[in-house]
Amino acid sequence: MMATGNIHNYYEHLVIQLIMDKSGKTTIDDYVEDVACVALNKLPPRYIRHDIDMAFYLQDQERELMMNQIESAIKYAFEYVSSHKESAA
Repeated sequence: MMATGNIHNYYEHLVIQLIMDKSGKTTIDDYVEDVACVALNKLPPRYIRHDIDMAFYLQDQERELMMNQIESAIKYAFEYVSSHKESAA
């Protein structure tokens, strides 16, 4: 089996950082992780080895499209997690 220590989904860091910014949270807790999982499942995977590669090779138009998709996925995820937490209470 091949070692995959450097391979990760490019969206993970972006999604978690935006969730933290939007929620005002300073630590990653269960809520942040729940929202991140829902949001990441709405996005196509973008596996990379080094973040700098993605930042360097993305064209401005593609970066803008990605950010719009991330924003939409996070908005959906906040609503989804909030509605399911309310119904569980």
